[in-house]
Amino acid sequence: MICVKAGMRTKTNSTQVLYFTLTAYFDTGLFKYLYFIIVMSLYMITVGSNVLLIVVICVNRSLHEPMYMFLCSLFVNELYGSTGLFPFLLLQILSDVHTVSAPLCFLQVYCLCVYGSVEFFILGVMSYDRYLAICYPLHYNTRMTCCKVVVITAFMWLYSALTTAVVICLSASLQLCGNIIYRVYCHNSMLNLICSDTPVNDVLGYLFSLFLGLVLLIIYSYMRILKVCFSGSKQTRQKAVSTCTPHLASLLNFSFGCFFDVLQSWFDMSRVPNILCIFLSLYYITCQPLFNPLIYGLKVSKICSLCKAYLQ
Repeated sequence: MICVKAGMRTKTNSTQVLYFTLTAYFDTGLFKYLYFIIVMSLYMITVGSNVLLIVVICVNRSLHEPMYMFLCSLFVNELYGSTGLFPFLLLQILSDVHTVSAPLCFLQVYCLCVYGSVEFFILGVMSYDRYLAICYPLHYNTRMTCCKVVVITAFMWLYSALTTAVVICLSASLQLCGNIIYRVYCHNSMLNLICSDTPVNDVLGYLFSLFLGLVLLIIYSYMRILKVCFSGSKQTRQKAVSTCTPHLASLLNFSFGCFFDVLQSWFDMSRVPNILCIFLSLYYITCQPLFNPLIYGLKVSKICSLCKAYLQ
């Protein structure tokens, strides 16, 4: 049975969604201008900090190493994800009608899904890179060359872009049983509105198995790193701590964000304060782009010293 609501047009044996309604917004009165300034400030800080680190890594040849090339790709992804969210939020905060056209909503879901996929890919590959650097330091330069880094990075972006495009195109062509999204932005939970079992489920199952493989790669890499730390010298332990701490912090932050996002999708959050639900739904995309430049800019000594020189 197809549930037809405002914003949906019925055709023969199909339902066409014209727009989606975002229901997580509430009337803030004049406070919306304060929220606008706060969100705009966060966006400017995010863009400024990530651009600074990208420029520092690209300009200085001493940083043209695999580890920093992966970091540069990470910062580019933070810029991409932030741009997919913040301008949309700024418009919605000032708007009194929180509806989004279907094509624009699917486009935002595509951008944010690609961001999440690339982020997870990069963090997984970076864990393997740290494993090679700590466990096989003498063979690191032959096992992780700049050419391999370019190939891996290109694969991460292309794979994420193409597989996400397949899922979104399949979803956009299917009939939906509603047009309500319980978020402040277009979220992939809109896939739950699909009325019946579809090939999308098969694609999502395949993607889930791939991400499970990345999780196992991360666990394996850090188990081997811990083994080397316990059996190695003090110098080896210090190197492991200095290089792995920023990555672990970023990985945990991203994992918490994903956990909060899944928590809202699986459980009834009607009894949770609305403002807390909004924060949890935004944590996944906003905190990572803010957090990564801070942790890597302060903890990685080479980047920290070069950033200070540029700012002076």
